[in-house]
Amino acid sequence: MTTPGESAIRDAATVIVLRDRATRPRVLMGQRGAKAVFMPNKVVFPGGAVDPTDADVPLARAVSPLCAGRLAEDAAPGHAHVLAVAAIRELFEETGQILGQRGDWAGPPPADWRDFAATGHVPDASALQFVFRAITPPGRPRRFDARFFLVDAEALASDPDDFSAASDELSHLQWIALDEVRAHDMPFITEVVLAEVAARAKAADPPDSVPFFRNDDEESLFLRLGRRGPLSGR
Repeated sequence: MTTPGESAIRDAATVIVLRDRATRPRVLMGQRGAKAVFMPNKVVFPGGAVDPTDADVPLARAVSPLCAGRLAEDAAPGHAHVLAVAAIRELFEETGQILGQRGDWAGPPPADWRDFAATGHVPDASALQFVFRAITPPGRPRRFDARFFLVDAEALASDPDDFSAASDELSHLQWIALDEVRAHDMPFITEVVLAEVAARAKAADPPDSVPFFRNDDEESLFLRLGRRGPLSGR
């Protein structure tokens, strides 16, 4: 619920791309612009709000049933599809990285998917793991209900070191080692998510449950999706 004058909460998707899991794990991050309304100058993962056309974009393969079920908690039917599509679109827009498989689109792609389609790929969400959910606290200029997805860099259909197709939404795109990432200026929630990623860096299976940092006008709670009740031991 929003109070008068406060921004409505928008659904959003964020992608954590992880590489070198068996040796020295690194994550793909970039820096937001100084004039950005939301989190200026902060080092973040690629991601952004869901677009209205995301519901109409076909997926070569959907997220796993386990992830879909957790994404659907407290959400409308079809939400898993929309969030996965948004995650793949934002990853491509902000980094130029392709999460998809070779194929032809059944019809003309939406305007914000034309560049992706021109690479000869159809979006593929099967490698995405839903690992975190967080709602922006009240009082911020923009508020998001963000779902964080973890994906291994080996699932990319593109060169992980080629950012030539990226937009200018994020600068200084780079792979940052998990043991060095806290030297960068990050939002609080990004630091929290990174702690979860570090704990799972060498685990290929989906998490047993997904942390949910819920902020509303009354309270802030850490919950678990897939396991009812407050998050214990945190």
